[in-house]
Amino acid sequence: MTSKQDPSQQPSQPASQSSSQALSQSQSDVPQRNFGFNTLAIHSGQEADPTTGALITPIYQTSTFVLDELGKNKGYQYARTHNPTRTALEVCLASLEGAKYGIACASGLAAVSIVLDILSAGDHVIVGEDVYGGVYRLFEKVKRKFNIEFSYVNAAKPEEIEAAIKPNTKLVWLETPTNPLLKLADLAAVGEITKKHKLLFAVDNTFATPYFQKPLQFGADIIVHSTTKYLCGHSDVIGGAIITDNDELYDQLKFYQNAGGAVPGPFDSFLILRGLKTLALRLKEHERNAFAVARYLSEHELVESVYYPGLPSHPQFDLAKTQMTGFGGIVGFVVKGGLEAAKSVVNSTELFQLGESLGGVKSLICHPATMTHAPIPKEVREPLGIVDGLIRLSVGIEDAPDLLQDLEIALQVAQHAALSSKVPAVASVASAASACSVSTKGAKHE
Repeated sequence: MTSKQDPSQQPSQPASQSSSQALSQSQSDVPQRNFGFNTLAIHSGQEADPTTGALITPIYQTSTFVLDELGKNKGYQYARTHNPTRTALEVCLASLEGAKYGIACASGLAAVSIVLDILSAGDHVIVGEDVYGGVYRLFEKVKRKFNIEFSYVNAAKPEEIEAAIKPNTKLVWLETPTNPLLKLADLAAVGEITKKHKLLFAVDNTFATPYFQKPLQFGADIIVHSTTKYLCGHSDVIGGAIITDNDELYDQLKFYQNAGGAVPGPFDSFLILRGLKTLALRLKEHERNAFAVARYLSEHELVESVYYPGLPSHPQFDLAKTQMTGFGGIVGFVVKGGLEAAKSVVNSTELFQLGESLGGVKSLICHPATMTHAPIPKEVREPLGIVDGLIRLSVGIEDAPDLLQDLEIALQVAQHAALSSKVPAVASVASAASACSVSTKGAKHE
């Protein structure tokens, strides 16, 4: 990576370049190579170790680095500021988003907090109204204490975003798709609004990942990820990341990352870097299974509504096809019978294990109202659609028929538990299993 900072504190090449690309710039007779997503995920920032020739980036498990002499180092001084394993991760993350700079953080919320650190007391932020509960808590319980003002709007309506702009507005913060209702923000429209009003535009791209969506192409200034989720993909690490193409923003964000110390260790960085190598392969299976689950649920008599942007019934299906190349692995649905029915379902699955988080190879089931979005008051979350009957599925990469059978059994248990209910009989396991053959035709990958 390059930046305006001291070279001794910034050792690596620009994140959008591989070593061969950097070489081609110094040799004008050598044509540049343009690499695809999988190639970048496997190679970007991950050249063989120059000392040993190790093919895979080593885990540099050290807190400090020995100086050659006073004022002279080999590019690293202290591991809070830089670590070679973390640098490789940052370069790779940025390359996948088509950006110059990546900043790895200790968690997704640490990344969010660092972005907010660039603001000043009295600044105003416009936020998508059904934001993740942890972000809502951070904004309302922590950042408000520093006199940062927040307004929550329906991000699916760009006109509401523009109407919320004040003289002190500095940042628009959006998730798309949102958690857990899978609503979409029109990135191009919001990008035009923020450019027109000279506002910063930050997008949480955790659900879509750079494989399915690249917000910088639509005018975003900052991308945030919880690398805990799909980017790592194995539910074995906590991490976050910030991506930007802007030199000045990078310098500010890097300063606050270092000053606050919210950095991942080298082993965590290694695990995330390893996960990136199979990101595209995993996402294809996540999406294939999510389609099967969403189709099955949409035809189930015990299900009131289904949220998945890949379904034609999704109100923003056309927008999803425009700004995304795939629809992801998260499915939301509301069961008839409210809280008791939802409890029965989430307590009765076997393969869909009850737990927070998402994006791992193992399927998870979650009750947002009492878990991920518990920090949001009921009177706030219910009008948004985060009702007691809402269930969120992180669809893993198990065999689709097994996942469908697991849901079928859980829904049968919920029906039998509601003896006084007049809910019609549920669909058979056989008809449910047939949904696994659903096609993802029309979803493009790059």
